[in-house]
Amino acid sequence: QVQLVESGGGLVQAGGSLKLSCAASGRTFSSYAMGWFRQAPGKERNFVAAISWNGGPTYYADSVKGRFTISRNNAKNTVYLQMNSLKPEDTAVYYCAGGRTADMSKSRAYDYWGQGTQVTVSS
Repeated sequence: QVQLVESGGGLVQAGGSLKLSCAASGRTFSSYAMGWFRQAPGKERNFVAAISWNGGPTYYADSVKGRFTISRNNAKNTVYLQMNSLKPEDTAVYYCAGGRTADMSKSRAYDYWGQGTQVTVSS
């Protein structure tokens, strides 16, 4: 069993930056692919970024490429999402997810989810 807890969300002006963290419990964190998804009010949950178990391949949604960076520190059981040049359309609840999957852009491929952290970008 893995528990995920996100932090780092908040209110920021357009063009600003935030760094989200997702702390995982459990000794198997380093074997999991980790992803970030987001859900805006009234919309479905969408893929944002993912990173393989060893920090190798990373994947991004087209809407965040060049602005967001996903990383992980397996020694700290933590995955991060650095978000730069934020836009009002980035406003959403951000969720981290973990699982033993190669299909990292699909939410159904993940076994564990955090409770989410709110990111609000004002114009």
